[in-house]
Amino acid sequence: MWGLPMIILLFGTHVLLTIRLHFPQRYLLKAIRLSFSKDKGATGEVSQFGALATALAATIGTGNIIGVGTAIALGGPGAVFWCWLTGVLGIATKYGEGLLAVKYRVNSNGRMLGGPMYAIEHGLANKATGVSRWFWKIMAVAFAFFTAVATFGIGSTVQSNTIATLSYEAYAISPIVVGGVVTFLATCVIMGGVKSIAKCCQILVPFMAGFYIIGCVVILFINASYVVPAIALIVKSAFDPSAAGGGFVGASIMITARYGIARGLFSNESGLGSAPIIAASAQTKNPVRQALVSSTGTFWDTVVICAITGITIVSSILAFPDISMSDGGKLTQMAFSKIPYIGAPLLFFGSVTFAFSTILGWGLYGERGIEFLANKWICYRRGGVLLSPEQFDRKLRIVNTIYRAVFLVTVYLGAIVSMDFVWNLADIFNALMAIPNLLCLIFLSNIIVKETRRYLWEGNLDEEG
Repeated sequence: MWGLPMIILLFGTHVLLTIRLHFPQRYLLKAIRLSFSKDKGATGEVSQFGALATALAATIGTGNIIGVGTAIALGGPGAVFWCWLTGVLGIATKYGEGLLAVKYRVNSNGRMLGGPMYAIEHGLANKATGVSRWFWKIMAVAFAFFTAVATFGIGSTVQSNTIATLSYEAYAISPIVVGGVVTFLATCVIMGGVKSIAKCCQILVPFMAGFYIIGCVVILFINASYVVPAIALIVKSAFDPSAAGGGFVGASIMITARYGIARGLFSNESGLGSAPIIAASAQTKNPVRQALVSSTGTFWDTVVICAITGITIVSSILAFPDISMSDGGKLTQMAFSKIPYIGAPLLFFGSVTFAFSTILGWGLYGERGIEFLANKWICYRRGGVLLSPEQFDRKLRIVNTIYRAVFLVTVYLGAIVSMDFVWNLADIFNALMAIPNLLCLIFLSNIIVKETRRYLWEGNLDEEG
């Protein structure tokens, strides 16, 4: 799934949107300011910052810590460069996803539903694109299905297993106990729906990310004389893996890029299509305002956190040659162990909070995917006859309750079973989600440019849309 075709499709979409949108990364400071403002009176369920925090909760996860270490272990230090570049270019893609999510969202009895499945259905399936409308309808359903399935891997089992494994290795706490605690805490938040999840993430995300970055800065201070050589090695080995030398793994440029790009997408989810699901719920005046806010998620996740993690690990390897490079997780642990006394607890806290926040965000994503599929199934069973908003809302509440229960069960199971195969499955389902979403972005790029010109380039950012 992560061979040359996917790399071309992903990077090609990033580059296409970056060029067509006249390098939207230059509006980053404006986007950051908007993320902390409120659009009073705008339609939506959560604030713009609440939507961003929830998206970051889902994206700032084990991919930022263990995932970066894995990329370095398998692809060499050059993988950090490709991971970082995926983030820089991915800002444009995340912008496009957020714009389409708000533009094509639907109001379902007061609940704002959106994301790639709605953008595909309303933006492509009902318009002349030169491609069969049935193809786009299938793509919309496929995205919702892959999202619902992926959430049981990347969203629940992988994360709870990470928490349980770290807890057992660090403090010998039984996975059964850890699974029970994590499931209970997740239940308290997820059962409250999107507003409860957003409220929790607004508090948790800034705290956990800030605490983790401080830890990385401390390590970089300890490794001060190796920071510049580490950055130089990362850039040089991205194009010449043999330049890494020493104990670094031997890899071709394709392998280095493959692991860097895969970890980059796993980390920031630009092009994956998950973050737009929550972006559609934001209280915003027009699609471009939320698109700008959404784009900052990739900046914080990959351009900042993943880059700091990568430089921290590589500089630690240079400073302490005794660090083993055979396993990504161990690699990260060894790097943090160089902080006297608090290194191990700091990594434990960061990993646990990152993983738990991911559970919250992906619980919402899977729920929205299930809702879309349930809607299609209900219409199919009724021969295309639509239910009244009240009837539909009642059935969806039942579907959501069942999904949440199943999701929470998988959270517990993930903590107590072996997960050797799940990381590969997570990469596969990421790719399966990305394909229909990237096609949607490419075919609707004209709409993205048109909306950007109207609200951003022509200075109408405060206009109601």
